[in-house]
Amino acid sequence: MYSLAEASQSNRHSLEHDHKKCVSKALGMAEHLCGVRGVKLTPIRQQVLELIWDSHKAVKAYDLLDRIKPLQHAAKPTTIYRALDFLIEQGLIHRVESLNAFVGCSCSGHQHELLLLICKCCNDVEERLAPKVMAALSQEFSQAGFVASSKAIEAQGICVKCSDVQGNQH
Repeated sequence: MYSLAEASQSNRHSLEHDHKKCVSKALGMAEHLCGVRGVKLTPIRQQVLELIWDSHKAVKAYDLLDRIKPLQHAAKPTTIYRALDFLIEQGLIHRVESLNAFVGCSCSGHQHELLLLICKCCNDVEERLAPKVMAALSQEFSQAGFVASSKAIEAQGICVKCSDVQGNQH
C-alpha cells in the first residue's frame, strides 16, 4: 500500500489520470483521521473537501461556495470558511497564500512542512515534502535565532506537463 503523496505523484504525470481515485483516497483518509481523532467530518465538510480534491488546482473560497450552493442551498460564506478552517486544522488541506486559495493535502496522515509548486499555465499545485530544503531553512532560522511556527514555501513556474506541451509547440 502506498501513501496519498505517492499516489498523487505517480498519477499527476499520467495523461490517463483517474482523478476519482485521488478523491476517493483523500475522502477515505479524511474519514479515517477524523475517526481516530474523535472529530466529526460533517456532510458539508466532506463536500468542501471533495470539491477541493475535484482537481489538483487551488480553489478559492467563493468558488467553493458557488459550487456547493446546488448541494447546500443554505450555504453562506461563513459555512465555507468554517469548513475550510476545520479541514486546515485537521491537516486535510493547505492554504495557498499567494493565490488566496486552497488545495488538498496529499500527506494528511502527519504534520509536515511543505513546498508547493504552482504551475502558472494549468494552475495545478503539487505538494512536495522537500526535506533537504526544509532542513536548510531550519538551519537558517536557527542561525538567526528565529523560531518558526510553521514552514511553507510556494514556488510559481511551469510544471513538467505544461513544459512538455510548450516544447512540442515549437
